Amino acid sequence: MTKRQPGIGFIFLTLLLDVLGFGVLIPVAPRLIADIQGISVDKAAASVGILAATYSAMQFLFAPTLGALSDRYGRRPVLLIAIFGSGIDYFAMAFSPTLWFLFVTRALNGLSGASMSTASAYVADITPPEKRAGAFGMIGAAFGIGFILGPALGGLLGKYDIHYPFYAAGALSLLNWLYGYFVLPESLPPERRATLTFAKANPIGVFRGLGKYPLVMWMAGSLFLLNVAQFALHTTWVIYTQHRYGWDTVAAGLSLTTVGIGAAVVQGGLARKIIPKLGERKSLLLGISIGVLSYIGYGTATQGWMIYVIVAVASLGGIAMPACQSLITRSVQRDEQGRVQGALSGLQSLASIVGSVSGT
Repeated sequence: MTKRQPGIGFIFLTLLLDVLGFGVLIPVAPRLIADIQGISVDKAAASVGILAATYSAMQFLFAPTLGALSDRYGRRPVLLIAIFGSGIDYFAMAFSPTLWFLFVTRALNGLSGASMSTASAYVADITPPEKRAGAFGMIGAAFGIGFILGPALGGLLGKYDIHYPFYAAGALSLLNWLYGYFVLPESLPPERRATLTFAKANPIGVFRGLGKYPLVMWMAGSLFLLNVAQFALHTTWVIYTQHRYGWDTVAAGLSLTTVGIGAAVVQGGLARKIIPKLGERKSLLLGISIGVLSYIGYGTATQGWMIYVIVAVASLGGIAMPACQSLITRSVQRDEQGRVQGALSGLQSLASIVGSVSGT
């Protein structure tokens, strides 16, 4: 019997379904929190930010642990645990009777939600260094397609019942888990697995290990700042557009669908052509510059239609992330990819805490 060979297609579909499940919640999550508290969406902004920060705080505490576990026991079991935990959490969110119960469900999901860092390590396992920028661009495309379908579906379902998007997200995540259980092969062979120590697994000690990779340290700082800005935008998008432009859940969902289309086009196709021609460093700097101008545009746009113009331009800034990730993986030894990706995921969680709370 021929052994299944791991490939980008496996991880692409896994992340696509994962993001699709997450994306359906974005247009309706602020309204769910407002309904539970019995207040307006505007007044629920602080709770929206703290809820997002709770999820990210748990990811910060446990993502390095799961990254180190994936280096020791393989990527597949860690991915399956994370995906299954997400599916259960979405159903629990739908039935949340109080705000504190909702916080508990998000905390538990944050504990298991390390699929992105493990998926990045999976890609590094199966892709040669010269092709990693394109491979990480495909991960961006999975996120883009997930955001094309997810927010649009969430906005439409939420128009009929605020709980429907959560049922859909849970079903998609469990479907994703079934796919991974029966189809997803292991990417890290036993002979390449690392030993598990406390220093590798705890959220503080894992950062000390990055000191031997100076380039990774600098890139990690850049990713932290980029993610602070991005998460501030994510947590305030629905609240902001409703307050300033009078958008409902359908309009907010469609705008996020446009963001997804741009990400899919750029990271799934253009990034693989632009980054090799410009080089990773120039691509990173260009992407950041476009991002700066785009954020200024979002804050100064006086009409709702202007947001769509800005999104089209901002999508080109999507070349920054795969370029940065490719630079990082080139500098890291093969048996430490999971650990480093776990540390970067931890930094992303810290950025989410800062961005979510300060933004809302």
